[in-house]
This record gives sequence, structure tokens and C-alpha cells, in this order.
Amino acid sequence: MASTVNTPFVRSAAVPEVPVKPSPAVDTEILAAIAPETLEDSYVYVHCYFENESEEMLIRIWRTTYLVDRDTGSRSSLVHAENISYAPMWTAIPRVGTYNFLLIFSALPKACTMFDLVEEVPQPGGFHVQNIARNQQDVYHVDI
Repeated sequence: MASTVNTPFVRSAAVPEVPVKPSPAVDTEILAAIAPETLEDSYVYVHCYFENESEEMLIRIWRTTYLVDRDTGSRSSLVHAENISYAPMWTAIPRVGTYNFLLIFSALPKACTMFDLVEEVPQPGGFHVQNIARNQQDVYHVDI
């Protein structure tokens, strides 16, 4: 009796070759003309710590929150927020203690050495943390 071998592949001459789309070439003069901060594809992570001193506090973040370069005024936009609601919604903090959340921003300019976290809101009470020193990891921990 002949034995058979089961293989997971089927060989066929009729299978067409998949075309490969090449990446477009970019002229070096064009790359040199683009502002360096535009070429950034990284993000800035800001871990925020809010000291809640009352029961059932409400907290939120506005999409008009930026990292602002102290030297140039260049702004990095808020891309994503974790563990906090975007206005007009609210996040309830049920107990007294430190509440933490994460804000993710678009990249800062390469030349930036110090920046501010600014929440621009149409009412009093926006977050504002000044003089955050830049680090190589672009990961920060701030008390709000």
C-alpha cells in the first residue's frame, strides 16, 4: 500500500505573480526644503497626575490642548487621550487620591528644549504646566 503525504501547499503553474508597487522616489532637494519638524513621525507622551482632594470630582480634557515650544511658540496638537474624557463629556473620579491619565501629542520640533502644556478653554480652570524640560525619550510625567 502506498503512503500519501499531506502538504499544506498546492503547486500550480496557473497562480499569477503578485505585482509589487515600488515606493515613490523623493528628490533630495525636495527633502531638504521640507521643514524638519514636518518630517517627524514620533509622538510625545505626557503622563498627568491630578491630586483629587474631594469626593466624586469630575475631570475632562479639551481638544484645544497643546504643547507649546517656549522659544518658537510652535504647537504640538493633542492626538489621543487615555483615562480622561474629551469635553464636553466628563470623567468621574470617585475617590480622594491621585488620578492619572495619558495625553499623546504630535511631535515637538527637533530644536525644542523646553515647552509648556496648555489647555486653551473658553472658561476658567484649564490645565497649564510651564517649563517642561525636553528629554530624549519624549515621555514626561507632570502634576496637574
